[in-house]
Amino acid sequence: MLINTGWSRYFGTDQYFEGHPFLTESAACYLRDNGAALVGIDSLNIDDITDGKRPVHTTLLRSNIPIVEHLTNLHSLPNQGFRFFAVPAKIQKFGTFPVRAFAIIDH
Repeated sequence: MLINTGWSRYFGTDQYFEGHPFLTESAACYLRDNGAALVGIDSLNIDDITDGKRPVHTTLLRSNIPIVEHLTNLHSLPNQGFRFFAVPAKIQKFGTFPVRAFAIIDH
């Protein structure tokens, strides 16, 4: 599941770090319970960073559902008919790590 909030329009600006959209814990539970295999979002963080609780990270990662943040150009993708990839760099012992995220649109 890729979530296009439109926030990537602020990528590279100071606004990107302030007041970003995020998911709620109930949204994370919904995604988990409805078969999400991966959840990506086009904002700074999938959680509200003001309280430090990180319920979305906890809910999804505890269920082995990877999270991809900082996506851009999701508006360019069709609603269906594409394959998404998040290819990790070859590094170890990190709690977070960069990926090369891209989509291939099916024809």
